Amino acid sequence: MSEPPAELSCYTAGLVAYLEPRVPDIRDRLAAAVSLRVRTDPPDGGLAFSHHARVDLDGRGRGLVYRGAGDWAAARAALDAEVSRYGAVLAVGNTRHIPWSPSYGDTETSHWVVLRRHGDDKWQVRDDFDALTPHGTQTAYEGLLDYAGLQALLTPLSRTTAQAVSRDRHALGEAIELAPYTGYRWLELGDTPDTPAPEGTWVDGLLPALRLVADTVCADPDALARYADDIWTASRHQRFRLASRPGTAGATEAAAAWGALPQAVRFGIASAERGRYREGVVRQAFEQLTGTVERLESEQRKETGR
Repeated sequence: MSEPPAELSCYTAGLVAYLEPRVPDIRDRLAAAVSLRVRTDPPDGGLAFSHHARVDLDGRGRGLVYRGAGDWAAARAALDAEVSRYGAVLAVGNTRHIPWSPSYGDTETSHWVVLRRHGDDKWQVRDDFDALTPHGTQTAYEGLLDYAGLQALLTPLSRTTAQAVSRDRHALGEAIELAPYTGYRWLELGDTPDTPAPEGTWVDGLLPALRLVADTVCADPDALARYADDIWTASRHQRFRLASRPGTAGATEAAAAWGALPQAVRFGIASAERGRYREGVVRQAFEQLTGTVERLESEQRKETGR
């Protein structure tokens, strides 16, 4: 297994591992595609986050689409067929049933893994996600499973949230149609529909999006908890983007501020759970970050003469 990319989410870590055999420069492409866009009026209410432009499209109208099945026999046949066609399949696991996940036996959420066949009755599973999460540390994993182990790994979620559905919907960067979370799920290479203009009201640009998020969560600990995973994901992707560029003082400062933001968010959530919300700590982290981003963007404008 090649070195897992640092600072990615479980979605983009799986996406890179899946695409890299066919797109050797996918890490550079993803770094260039990282952004932050926030929708203020998604169908389920609240906010929706997009962290990067799509990198899975092949230029011929083909890309990844969600597929699902309500029973294991149909899912197994479809996974076999996809691997026969393309050599691998990107599948949606359940963290509660992933033995190497820090959430194993406890919290359930969608988690992408790459599957390949290994003989007649074994599957090779690759999970490049490597991170310290609120539930503990997960390290990258590669191993073999039989069909029973694979079925357990892909156990459908028993419940989900509006925020988790939004993350699934925007996991490839733009909103795509989902398969029902109550069934087994995976992604297939297929014909993708023409991309329409994005629905709803979106706030584009790193600074405007950051300010919107700060205005939403700093004074509202419930909102802070709802969007903590989205803030953490933004931090990971922005640090990945910054690491792909030659180091400058501004980039180093911005990367440190992005790294500090999720820590402040976790502290804010913990303080609210104790009945004494420390809004100032969270607000200060956002202000520190927006200040470093402003300075970095000014530095970059000077370099390019814009």
